[in-house]
Amino acid sequence: MERLRNYERIGVPRGAGTDSGDGFDLGRMRRLLRRLGDPHAQFKAVHIAGTKGKGSSAAFLSNILREGGYKVGCYTSPHLLTIRERISLGRNGDPVSAELLRDTFHGAKGVLDQSIELENGALTHFEVFTALAFLLFSQEKVDIAIIEAGLGGARDATNVIRSSELAASVLTSIGEEHLAALGGSLESVAMAKSGIIKQGRPVIIGGPLEEKIERIIKDRASVMNSSVISACDPGIRSILKCFAREDDEPRQTCDIVVDIQKDMKLSIKLHDLKLHMLGAHQLQNAVTATCTALCLSKQGWRISDASIRAGLERTKLHGRNQFLTQKEASAFGLQEVSLLVDGAHTEASAKGLSDVIRMAHPDGPLALVVAMASDKDHLAFARQLLSGRRPDIVLLIETSIAGGKSRTISASALKIYG
Repeated sequence: MERLRNYERIGVPRGAGTDSGDGFDLGRMRRLLRRLGDPHAQFKAVHIAGTKGKGSSAAFLSNILREGGYKVGCYTSPHLLTIRERISLGRNGDPVSAELLRDTFHGAKGVLDQSIELENGALTHFEVFTALAFLLFSQEKVDIAIIEAGLGGARDATNVIRSSELAASVLTSIGEEHLAALGGSLESVAMAKSGIIKQGRPVIIGGPLEEKIERIIKDRASVMNSSVISACDPGIRSILKCFAREDDEPRQTCDIVVDIQKDMKLSIKLHDLKLHMLGAHQLQNAVTATCTALCLSKQGWRISDASIRAGLERTKLHGRNQFLTQKEASAFGLQEVSLLVDGAHTEASAKGLSDVIRMAHPDGPLALVVAMASDKDHLAFARQLLSGRRPDIVLLIETSIAGGKSRTISASALKIYG
């Protein structure tokens, strides 16, 4: 695997995510899967794309389906500590075991080596690992897989799921991340990501989106004869009521009420919902997952209101506005200190982080430790992060990205944005 080209490590080429001559070649992914027996045709899938909120929405929806009694596979990227985190299986959604991943890889190695040779070394690390994930889901006989797109949508390696296997598409948000790879404008980003919409299959829009961007997605859905559900529909009410710590675990109490009376009638009332996932943006992700679950229910999936509540409330993700427990903090030699870990790296995610800091830590000393990739909008990130509570100190550090430092911005270069 290490000899394969890894664009997460070296950066994505200009236009690679666009549905154009510059875009990634989906043909080689389809050929690889064909040699593996088309494992992606053996299970139903929900395909999720978007600038922000993909992983959280995938986690929410996976847990809702698990609470409904289904055998669920979930594929997301990137990972924090081990690549096994990208593939989750089982009742608790644990990362695939090292043994199972190793056995699957060795079982497919002959086909993989042959494919790499036949494709003249063009297969990428992400393409091969995505194929392994699909193979694992097929072998483990999952009822449904929640698949997060890696980059864009139209030319992403995950966009091989056919309409016959697709239960729904989800577009969480549209922002300016990876602009060069996705065509250079917000409109081109929307076009690339809406490429996951398939003929006759419903699409759920998270949002909120600019009107012109939402129109691009709805026009694509109209061409594909796909019904559209908006998580920002006027018939939806979501309220973040309060924040509190319970047994050293922070939670936010929310209401989600859905009452959509359009082509696809959806309704649910979830009062005093207690979410581990913090911030208004995570509440919106929970609404998106709820709308998707209700849409699946209309297709015959057995998903009760109780399953939706339980799935949302059990969802936790490392590195998403994650407060370490006092026990975890003490492992760093720190007592009576709140440690918040988050992977924010865009202007929008910096706002989400800033809002959570303001909500959960309104006063007292505040220190920020920041490391970033070189291809981010550092100025917009810094302005948004510092627009909330002013920190007493900011520590700038460097960290590896995908096992290397070719995309890491130095602490000294980052300092000019402070």
